[in-house]
Parts: sequence; structure tokens; C-alpha cells
Amino acid sequence: MIPSLRLVLLGALPIGFALAAVANAALLWPMLAIDGAVVIAALCDLLAGLAGRIDVTRRAPRVMSIGRDNPVTVELRSRSGRPRTVLVKDDLPAPLSSSELPARVVVPARGRANVTYHVRPSRRGAFDLGDHNLRTPTPLGLWWRQLRVAARDTVHVYPDVRAVRTYDLLARQNREMLMARAARLRGGETEFERLRDHLRDDPFRYIDWKATARRQKLTVREHQKERDQIVVCLLDSGRLMTAETDGLSYFDHALNASLMMAHVAARSGDQIGLCAFDKEVRAYLPPVGGARATQRLIATAYDLHPALVETDFTVAFDLLSRRLRKRALVVIFTQIVDDVSAAQLLRLMRALPRRHLALCVLFRDGEIEGLLEADAPATDDRAALYLRGAAAETVLWREHLVRDLRAGGAHVLHPLPQKLTPALVNRYLEIKAQQLL
Repeated sequence: MIPSLRLVLLGALPIGFALAAVANAALLWPMLAIDGAVVIAALCDLLAGLAGRIDVTRRAPRVMSIGRDNPVTVELRSRSGRPRTVLVKDDLPAPLSSSELPARVVVPARGRANVTYHVRPSRRGAFDLGDHNLRTPTPLGLWWRQLRVAARDTVHVYPDVRAVRTYDLLARQNREMLMARAARLRGGETEFERLRDHLRDDPFRYIDWKATARRQKLTVREHQKERDQIVVCLLDSGRLMTAETDGLSYFDHALNASLMMAHVAARSGDQIGLCAFDKEVRAYLPPVGGARATQRLIATAYDLHPALVETDFTVAFDLLSRRLRKRALVVIFTQIVDDVSAAQLLRLMRALPRRHLALCVLFRDGEIEGLLEADAPATDDRAALYLRGAAAETVLWREHLVRDLRAGGAHVLHPLPQKLTPALVNRYLEIKAQQLL
């Protein structure tokens, strides 16, 4: 039991009589009577507050998405004969945070009430939701009864799987244009799909003259994108990928985008593979296709985290040279800030297009670019001028790196981390539509 502010104020009442009793002895007995009344009221309220049991049940999703608000529901069941106001707070591990705790709920007499709060994970992996901490006032409000109810629920924090579910919902509604364009584009002359009526903008070379003669109506052959192609994602998990923006590391932004592209690729009939590396290969998933390809990718990478070590690109490219024989789209996600790493990446990326189609994803730094977009500092503010000059030099160096990569034959994406997923899905669909793979 914890004394409430009301009990503290009530206990201060006899102090005035005590001071008066010093000057007038006749007030001694009234003071003692008030003291006794306060003590009796406090004891009776304490005993009344001990009655009535509260049962707690928690419903939490087994799988949570990183960077998203995931609902957790706590059900309270009171066995008391009076309504009770309860403050609820769950023990959460450090990577799981909630701004909605403690939550207040009124539980009816011998009834039930639910309280729902949202958890936002900042790290992937397996975590335990801990005990319930309940605090409820006694009938007179002189005490707070504090209870700790043992509980343990294990949740697995995965990459942003809600985005995949949103994509599936749009697909069921025949709106597969997630954030950019349709996931199924009309391809070139690769694989025959169906015959259909001629439209005004159809090229004449697509007309099927035999079908036209048979139907007595202009008919064209429609082709689809070639299937069973290979897409491999190389995820740099070195120290530069630990930088955060919008509460997520660059590595998590890259992993979320890889997950969405893998889902689109699997729906298109392609195979998807994954390799995470820093100074050594941390995880490798050979290219697989089918309906469970995305789930296998999630299971492989959900507990991977970037480490504070330097990245060695050769370990990933050597692995590809040994394991990947068939031509594939190789997408590498990385961040470069120095000439040594840039030279190593350029050398490897220039050799890659001989066998595969290379796509390099480099993150833009919104904070550095924001320094250039801000108002120019005063000429006497040397620190601000130097800072702006350093930002301009960094942006210019990054633009030169992007230009050199493209000159070496690689495709390059250079988006802000928040805009990576739609940009990556768009580029994959363009590559498929243009038959570059």
C-alpha cells in the first residue's frame, strides 16, 4: 500500500490542533480525538482496499513490425463489489516503447474492462513482455493499492511485414499499384500470355493475323514479363548502416525495402536471395521462389543487426562468384563516406555487370542536405559557413560517386531512406518491363 496525497493532507490536519494545544491545554483531547479518527479511517480504508481480486490477461500479437505501432490489449476482471479505477503499466524491454502507459481504465463491479496500448519496436529480434503493474485507489482514496501480476509473453519483431499485408490487400482489390505503379507490367516479346482485342495504341507487330482472320476482328498477342529470374539482395551490415533516421537504422530501411521487393518478385514468379555481410558473411539465403519465399527471407534476416565494424565488400562478391552461376539482378544496399571504400566498391561494381545486372542503393543524408537548403548564414558566422561548406563538399562527393558507378555500368538508386521502398519497387518493375535482366 502507498499513501495517497489525500492521506497526507488529512494527516496534516491535526498539526494545527497540536500547535494550538501548546498554548491552550484544553485542546489536547480534541487533538488526540482527531488523531485517532484519522488513524482509524486510514486503517479501515486500508483493510477495505485489500478486498477484491483483479485478474489480468494480455493479448499481444506474436509477430510485431519494427517502426510500427503494434496493439497490445490487457483485459482486467474485477471480483470486487464496487467499480474500481485501475492504472495499468506493463514491463517492456528497452527496444519496445509505448507513450500510452500507464493507462487508466474503470472496471465495473464484478465486471471486465479492456485497455489497449500500442508498442513501437526499435529493434528486431525476440523479446519478452513482462509483468503487469496495477495501481488502484482504496474506497476513501487514502491509499493506492499496488499489485504486480506475473506475466511473460514472447513477441518476435520482424521487418515491416504490415507493408506486405497492405500490398496483398491492394492486390485483392485489383489495385496492385502500390505507391507507384502496377506490380504486373505488360512485358515485351518474352512469354506469351493471352490474346485480346486490338487497342488504338498497340503496335502492329503484336497483331496475330491468324487469330484476326478466325475472329474477323483485329486481335493482338499480349506477352508477360519473363518469369523464374533471380534477384539477390546484398545488405551491408557494417558500422555506417547503424546510422538512424525516423527511428530506424539504414540497415532496417534497406531490409524493409528488400522485403517488399522480394514479395513483388515472388508474385511475379522470380526467385529471391539474400546475403548480409560486414567484414564477413553474416547470413546467406540462396535464391528461392514460390509463395513462401518472402517468409523464408524474413526468417533469415529478422534477428540480423548492423555491427560497429568496417565493411569488406569482397566477402559478399566472392560468395556470389562461387554460388551464383545464372545471371541475376544483384541489388547492394550500402553507405559510403570515404575514398577507400568508394574505390573498393567501384572496382567490384565495374566487374559485376559482366555476369549480372548490378543495382547499387546509396542513401542520401537528409540532415546534410538540409544544411544546404537552409538560409545562408551571415558572413561573420565562420562556424556556420564552414559547416555549410563541408555539407556542400559531402553532397558533391556523393554525386561524383553516383556518376562513377553509373559510368561503370551499374544502375544506381540514391533516395532518402524514407522513400527507398517505393523507389526500389519501381526500379525493379522498370528493369522487368525493359527486359534488362
